[in-house]
Amino acid sequence: MAQISLTFPDGNAREYEAGVTAGDVAASISTSLRKKAISATVNGAHYDLAWPIEQDASIAIHTMADEAQANELVRHDLAHIMARAVQDIWPDTKVTIGPVIENGWYYDFDRAEPFTPEDLGLIEKKMKEIINKRDPVRTEVWDRARAIKHYEDNGEPYKVELIEAIPGDEPLRMYWHGDWQDLCRGPHLQHTGQVPGDAFKLMSIAGAYWRGDSDRAMLQRIYGVAFTGKEKLRAHLNMLEEAAKRDHRKLGREMDLYHMQEEAPGQVFWHPNGWSIYTTLQDYMRRKQRAGGYQEINTPQVVNRKLWEASGHWEKYQEHMFIVEVEEEHAAEKAVNALKPMNCPCHVQVFNQGLKSYRDLPLRLAEFGACTRYEPSGALHGIMRVRGFTQDDAHIFCTEDQIEAECAKFINFLADIYADLGFETFEIKFATRPEKRVGSDESWDHVEGALEAAIKATGREFTLEPGDGAFYGPKLDFYLTDAIGRVWQCGTFQVDPNLPDRLGATYIGEDGAKHRPYMLHRACLGSFERFIGILIENSAGKLPFWLAPRQVVVASIISDANDYVEEVVAALQAADVRAEADVRNEKINYKVREHSVAKVPVILAVGAREVEERTVTLRRLGEKQTKVEALSAVTEALGHDATPPDLL
Repeated sequence: MAQISLTFPDGNAREYEAGVTAGDVAASISTSLRKKAISATVNGAHYDLAWPIEQDASIAIHTMADEAQANELVRHDLAHIMARAVQDIWPDTKVTIGPVIENGWYYDFDRAEPFTPEDLGLIEKKMKEIINKRDPVRTEVWDRARAIKHYEDNGEPYKVELIEAIPGDEPLRMYWHGDWQDLCRGPHLQHTGQVPGDAFKLMSIAGAYWRGDSDRAMLQRIYGVAFTGKEKLRAHLNMLEEAAKRDHRKLGREMDLYHMQEEAPGQVFWHPNGWSIYTTLQDYMRRKQRAGGYQEINTPQVVNRKLWEASGHWEKYQEHMFIVEVEEEHAAEKAVNALKPMNCPCHVQVFNQGLKSYRDLPLRLAEFGACTRYEPSGALHGIMRVRGFTQDDAHIFCTEDQIEAECAKFINFLADIYADLGFETFEIKFATRPEKRVGSDESWDHVEGALEAAIKATGREFTLEPGDGAFYGPKLDFYLTDAIGRVWQCGTFQVDPNLPDRLGATYIGEDGAKHRPYMLHRACLGSFERFIGILIENSAGKLPFWLAPRQVVVASIISDANDYVEEVVAALQAADVRAEADVRNEKINYKVREHSVAKVPVILAVGAREVEERTVTLRRLGEKQTKVEALSAVTEALGHDATPPDLL
């Protein structure tokens, strides 16, 4: 029997017979490890403990303490256990696919009767029975003909179709969980009892077309979430409950910020309150960019296809573009245009106007660029995922030697903005060269080295993502973590020598010859729409005072105070505070409750005593305590709070 060498994470290697399983390897180390083992990583691939290893390899044995691998296995097994439970309860149900997704899994079923929310409880109960049986999980590799016959004999047409779509040289793994069987790449746990029975929950039912094709059968999809322990499940469910309270769509209605309607899918109708947030944020970004050395430009919304063909977007991005055809006077055929999905090619056109010298670089061009992209209707989500949006977009044209300094400058610029908006920390992910790329290795070495040096110069750490860069250059992505632990990718910094080359951008160097500039794509917020949604959810609607659309409501307690209310409002407005009066004939508690739901940060109540003493009773959103203060002091303090942080 041939021998193979397996190398462990500590660098030590052992000899085994070819065909040894990861389970055997764990047992050779210790009985304790074999009992705890759930899977292995072999040469970077996730392996079932029962799969044979045929050649020299690196190996790491995993236990439930290895959360990434444990979560994948638990969720994968639960997908099978759920499908088994459904077929146990309703034997005529046909099964299709059940992949692992973030925090859980789903499985699609073909069943004549619709599942109901009450059915989820029945399925959960049956799943726990299966887990408690501790049925063994085993795997076999079958040839295609045998597998197809098995599913045809068992009346599972979807599995037959899946097999027919699998490349002929790919092995077909057949898994059994007790007597129930499924086609699956694996890996899986060793018995159903390894799944924590108190750490999963079925969440919802949805419709899903088979293979995502609207011409095919409509299936029923059941979603579940799962973790390695009940405390983690409880934390996740609490987070979902909190997220529901913070949902920007719900708060958008309560705060009267915007609406959307079917006549303009994926596009936002901003109301005065929402547009106030938008313009205040945009004005802030405009001032920051001007101070940061950016020149603001504006480029057309509708651009002829010739530019998109030259840039490469027509070939690679056309399916996401809105096409506009028009009859041009004296033209033999219709002109084909597209609403711009991004701003980059248009910025190169601005750069190309007039001769540029190395003395003009770096040239920083910024635009609040309105973009339009086709997103499937099922992917649209409030203002977070839309078809029409505006980016805080900018492109820096520079030499290769200027990349490091520009990158460091941008990281500090972005950090300052994020801190002003309530995000003191962020994560940087550094995506490096992919296998398929343009440019020399020497150039990639230089540019990647420049980005790494820039990050280190700012004193920040980063996570390396090897191979995830664009084909033309590396990039940095910036991730924010919100108040309830969700992570959002917003900012980006991408190095691009390709687009300037395609669109003929050049500058005159010190040597008098023409050179191609590098183009640095950068954004801080990403899209204004999405970032405002993030701000709303992060703050649960309690926006920073300077951003709040309705900063102060001055409410009368008695009608005799109405004139003083107007005086207070006028004083606040003179101090650049967005203040309004509420002199309706309603009780003060009603007014306070209504404006609190609308997330007004400050409510000033005014009655007979306040009129006489020239004071106000101040209540801040979320605080039960009120305090009486002099009008002059309140006006000064709120005027300060209403000032954007860059103007303080």
